Amino acid sequence: MRFGIVAIPTAQEAAGLFERAVAFARRVEALGFAGLWTTDSFARGSATIDPLIFLGALCQATGHIELGTCVTQLPLRHPVEQAHRAQTLNLLSRGRFRFGVGSGSTRHDFDAAQVDYQRRFKLLPEYLAVMRKVWAGEPVYGPALSVWPGTEGGPPVYLGAWRSPRWINLAAEHCHGWIASGIYASLDDLPVGLDMFRKAGGKRAIIANIFTDLRPDPPAHPLIAHSKTTLVCGKPEARDRLRRIADLGFDDALLIVPFGVPGMLDEIRELLP
Repeated sequence: MRFGIVAIPTAQEAAGLFERAVAFARRVEALGFAGLWTTDSFARGSATIDPLIFLGALCQATGHIELGTCVTQLPLRHPVEQAHRAQTLNLLSRGRFRFGVGSGSTRHDFDAAQVDYQRRFKLLPEYLAVMRKVWAGEPVYGPALSVWPGTEGGPPVYLGAWRSPRWINLAAEHCHGWIASGIYASLDDLPVGLDMFRKAGGKRAIIANIFTDLRPDPPAHPLIAHSKTTLVCGKPEARDRLRRIADLGFDDALLIVPFGVPGMLDEIRELLP
């Protein structure tokens, strides 16, 4: 199993954010983690950062690790414009961009962007189909966008979704892989979705957004309180949970490490099986 890191900058790290992000990304790569990923949210009561711009800023700070989203809320933005942005990041990262996409789950984001929240499940496959046409250089609503040499076909796409047959089949048949959520799925439930994905012919399976904090008294966070799979615990327990996660059969696990505590990366690396 490969292990990647999820970075979610907060307003507390606003001062010197670029320098902090570069140092964080370089440490992730130096320690041998497989990739650096980030999430996508806004209009939730705290400052957030655009995932594609954030990863674009880190392209030159890293040389070989993957840079990915887990996941971008596809229905919130126009598919042609978003396809162009994703193509740009794929180009700047020299093919290291991994485009994790999903339908979105928080109404506030949709209200802020004036997108119908009830249509998100319909828009996700429709927008994905549009983006594939854009990356192939085909016209959609008007003139076709020119495709940069070397980026034809777009970046690898991974579908972040519930383990229903509809989404599992879409991930297995039309995407490069499936992204499960450590927030919403337990260690007992994850193998069920993974079995469905493998039987559908799916290849790369990723479990993402595993909150990780090894401090004795980690700060409270509403998402952590409701997460099903976490590494918010002491080192002995974290080591045991990591073994259980590795035994599930997923190809990758993505750990959310406190962005403001980069030293924890070294502690986690020592625990990995």
